[in-house]
Amino acid sequence: MAVKESVYFVSDLHLGLQEPLEEERKLRAFARLADMAVSDGAALYMLGDVLDYWMEFRNVVPKGFTRFFCILRRLVDAGVEVRWLAGNHDFYLGSFIERELGVGTGYGMEEVEHGGRRFLIAHGDGLGEGDLGYKLFARFARNRFNLGLLTLFHADLATGLMRWLSRLSRDHKPVNLSYENDRLLNFARSLATERDFDYFLCGHNHVLGEHELPGGRSRYVNLGSWIDGSTPYAVYREGSLRLLDLQP
Repeated sequence: MAVKESVYFVSDLHLGLQEPLEEERKLRAFARLADMAVSDGAALYMLGDVLDYWMEFRNVVPKGFTRFFCILRRLVDAGVEVRWLAGNHDFYLGSFIERELGVGTGYGMEEVEHGGRRFLIAHGDGLGEGDLGYKLFARFARNRFNLGLLTLFHADLATGLMRWLSRLSRDHKPVNLSYENDRLLNFARSLATERDFDYFLCGHNHVLGEHELPGGRSRYVNLGSWIDGSTPYAVYREGSLRLLDLQP
């Protein structure tokens, strides 16, 4: 059997946000991406805001994402390493994701290595300077004690609260939008002067693109989003990383 060497990256699907036809489009596209990963993928990294909201309890999880979870389980059963970093919408990923689906979860920025290349991966929320309000909110919302208090609510009430917080996060607009759009790129530029890595991949601000970083040794890649009709992703294969789209 051939060795699977491709590594896939995707971010900001925001499943559950849009009208049924758009949700169907995104699910079908993700299923195609999964087929590709099953065929030749060693790993799939999902860099946050994959779901537009998420809240789970010890014995209860929200309805509405069954097809997506089945796709994830199929990937894991096929031997693909799947890792999901939380974003500012799916900002807390509980035990259901890991225990039932076999998907690894994480928060903040992580470093992984494939094919001798170092990848720094993150959703992007809370990185760099500015947006102190969100950073304080994320620390509060991901606190285990506070989450424990939330489970005292009825599941429908708590899930409704999560939906409201998700909308609140979307409605929050930074004072300086141009600075916010460049914040992650500036963070990566600064990081490139301090650390040795090959690629910095993120999402969050939906600004699709890639840039060479200072020193010429590493690149910044923003994976964009799936909410405007496009379906961007990145794949690392045979020593290089390409930013592509699933659209025909």
